[in-house]
Amino acid sequence: MSNLSTVAYLVSSVLFIMSLRGLSHPTTARRGNFYGIIGMTIAIVTTVANPGVLSYKEIGIAFVTGGLIGSIIATRIQMTSLPQLVAAFHSLVGIAAVFVAAAAFYDPASFGIGNFGSIGTSSLVEMSIGTFIGAITFSGSILAFGKLQGTISGKPIVFKFQHTINALIFLFIVALIAMFVINQSPTIFWSIVIVSIILGLLVVIPIGGFSCAMSPTFLNILVVDP
Repeated sequence: MSNLSTVAYLVSSVLFIMSLRGLSHPTTARRGNFYGIIGMTIAIVTTVANPGVLSYKEIGIAFVTGGLIGSIIATRIQMTSLPQLVAAFHSLVGIAAVFVAAAAFYDPASFGIGNFGSIGTSSLVEMSIGTFIGAITFSGSILAFGKLQGTISGKPIVFKFQHTINALIFLFIVALIAMFVINQSPTIFWSIVIVSIILGLLVVIPIGGFSCAMSPTFLNILVVDP
């Protein structure tokens, strides 16, 4: 069951990536939305079917609450506000990924990946990469939302050696991940979170508000506007 769940989650992740790619352009948005629906359906069914689920009550409450909120927003949101709404939602997805990784790190037994301080290497790698992607998506999407909403300037902010600094920070994060896998230190885990948040901001600040509108999520920005 564990192997099947892993494969299902992997397929779901690939579909989410394809969804983001499709949503980056009007001509492929419908197909991208379809990929996202299928990916989320697979993820939900896989989670609910897991024999390790102790109670379906909380899952049901979250499902109904999220569905109601989504339905209300979908019927009331203006098309001109859609890009910043997507960016705001993706910031929540990013921080949720960080929280899930933190929960798995501090209580690995509940996730079936070992005990605190003795988590398997593959799980640590997956956890740290998920933390990195979640944190960078959170901060990048928040900044994109601010640019689109007009709460902060939509003008691109550029400075000397910007790409070099970003590359060095990325390499530093890779080094932190390697150290985290070796010693499983909580300090290093949260260092990955903090530095990734900083990198997310630095990667988005040179992008103008119009470019954010064309590609409103941070992951889309990475794919469409390198």
